[in-house]
Amino acid sequence: MTTFEPPRPWIRSYAEGVPAELEPVTGTLLDIVAASTRDYPDAPALQFFGRETSYRNMSDAIERAAAGLKALGVGKGDTVAIVLPNCPQHIIAFYAILRLGAIAVEHNPLYTPRELRKQFEDHGAKTAIVWSKVVSTVQQFPADLAVTNLISVDVTRAMPFTLRFALRLPIAKARESRSALTERTAGAISWDKLVQTPPLPESFPGPATDDVAIIQYTSGTTGTPKGAVLTHRNLLANARQAQAWVPSIQRGKGCVVYAVLPMFHAYGLTLCLTFAMSMGARLVLFPRFEPDMVLEVTKKHPATFLPLVPPIADRLLKAAQAEGISLAGTEVAISGAMALPHELVVPFEAATGGFLVEGYGLSECSPVLMANPVAGNRKPGTVGLPLPGTECRVVDPDQPTVDVAAGERGELLVRGPQVFQGYYGKPEATEEVFVDGWFRTGDIVQIDEDGFVRIVDRIKELIITGGFNVAPTEVENALRQHPHVVDAAVVGLPSEHSGEEVVAAVVLDGSGDVDVEAIRDHVRGILTPYKVPRRIFVVDELPKSLIGKVLRRQVRESLLQLTTGS
Repeated sequence: MTTFEPPRPWIRSYAEGVPAELEPVTGTLLDIVAASTRDYPDAPALQFFGRETSYRNMSDAIERAAAGLKALGVGKGDTVAIVLPNCPQHIIAFYAILRLGAIAVEHNPLYTPRELRKQFEDHGAKTAIVWSKVVSTVQQFPADLAVTNLISVDVTRAMPFTLRFALRLPIAKARESRSALTERTAGAISWDKLVQTPPLPESFPGPATDDVAIIQYTSGTTGTPKGAVLTHRNLLANARQAQAWVPSIQRGKGCVVYAVLPMFHAYGLTLCLTFAMSMGARLVLFPRFEPDMVLEVTKKHPATFLPLVPPIADRLLKAAQAEGISLAGTEVAISGAMALPHELVVPFEAATGGFLVEGYGLSECSPVLMANPVAGNRKPGTVGLPLPGTECRVVDPDQPTVDVAAGERGELLVRGPQVFQGYYGKPEATEEVFVDGWFRTGDIVQIDEDGFVRIVDRIKELIITGGFNVAPTEVENALRQHPHVVDAAVVGLPSEHSGEEVVAAVVLDGSGDVDVEAIRDHVRGILTPYKVPRRIFVVDELPKSLIGKVLRRQVRESLLQLTTGS
C-alpha cells in the first residue's frame, strides 16, 4: 500500500481557532449523550412543537427503550430499522439501538412500498421502529421479509397535550392534520409501552469504538440500494470535526440547532442528531420543513446552528421578509447537497447577521468532508476546505493512482476518520471505490492555491434535487414498466429552486396517443415524489453507444437546447 502524503494547502486558510488536526477518536456516540446528560441534566435536549425534553429525561427514555428492545431479543450486531420522520422518538430510538451494540438502519418514511422493501431485502432487519402511518406498508412485506418485532410510533404523543387535544377536535383542518401524522394500526407493538420498560442496569456493556453504528443507504448510480457501513468512530469523528469547524459556538452555552433536514439523510443525521447532542444543544425538531413553523420558533429561540439546503434557505428568507419576522441571531447556517448561489448568500447573511457557508459530503463519509470557513475568507462557488484530519488527492479518473498537476482538474480521492468501512454485504462494490486506501468520490474537482475545492463535474450521473440523490437508472426502470414506453433516459436539468430537476426523454411504442401525465402518474405509483420526472419529452429515439448504452450526456445536451433555446 502506498504511503503517499499529499500537500495540504488548505490548512493555512482555516479560520482562527480551527485546529489542523484532531485527537484520535475514542469512545462511542453514546458518550456524547452521557457527557451532555452529566453536564447539563436539566437543560432542554429536544423541542417538538413547543414541548421540551431535558437531557436527563431523554437519557432515561433511551435506557428504557433499549431495555424494551433487549426484551424483544435485540442484541449486539443486530440490524434494527428506523422508519420515522423527525421527532423525539427518532432520537431516542437511534441511541437505544446503539446502547445494545446493535446497528441502526435509517429509512425515508415517505418511500413507496417497493422502495422500502428493496432496502429491507438488503439489510434483513427483523425489528423495525416505524411511524404509525407506515406500519401497514411493512406488514405487507412477503413472508420471507416478515418483521418479527414491528414497533409503531404515534409521533403526536410527543406533542404538548393542548396540541394533541386540538388535533382531536371535530374540525376539518384538525382532522386533516392528525391524519397526516398518524394512523390506526393493529398487530404492532406500541412504542409508548416499550419505553415503560425498567431501564437497563448501568453495568450493561455498550458498543466499542470500531463497532458498526449505522447502515446509511445511498442511491449510487445504479439505483440498487447500497448501505454504507459507518462505525461509531466514523460518526463521532465527523461530529468532532463539525465542532472544531465552528469554534465560536461553545458547548453548553445555549446552542440551538434546528433539525429542518430529515434525520434519515446522512447530512441531517450528523449535523442535527449527533452534532447537537455533542454540543449539549437544544435540538428543535421539525417533522417537515414549513417556513411558518420555523419562523414561529425563531421568535423565541433563534438557531445558533442551522444545517439546510439552498431551497430551504431561500423559502425561509422570503417568508421572513413577507411576515416581517427577524432572522437575527442565526450564527451559522451551513448549506450542502447542491450548489449554493451567491445571490442567496448576500441577503441571507444580511438578514441573520451570521454566516451562510457551503459544504460538501457523501453518505460514505459520515457525510461531511469539507466546508467553507466561517470567516471572511470563504470563497463563493467552492465547497470550501477539507475538515481537520481529512486528506485529499486529485487524480486522473482513468488512472486513479496518478495525481494530476496542482490546480488541474481530476477526480477527488479522500481518506480520513469519517470515511466508511464499505458497503453492507457488497465486497465487490466496496473494492471498486477504494484505491490504496483512498475513497473515490466520483466527483471532478479543482483545488486552488489556497486549498479551496471547486466541483466542476460528476463522473457519477446522480441527479441532486432538493438535496436528495436520484439514480437515473431507478427512474428509467420505472418508466419502462409503463405498457407504452419502449425506452427511457433520465437526466438532471438546472432548476432555480431545487438545484436540478428530474427530466425524462421517452420512446413510445406508437400504439396511439399516450398522455404524458399518465406516465408520470405511473411512475408516482412506484417511486417517492421527488424521483418522479417533473417533465417528460417524447422522442423518436435515444442516442446510444456502439454497445447499445444510452448516452445520457447527449440526451441532457439535447434537452438543454430544447428547453433553453441555446
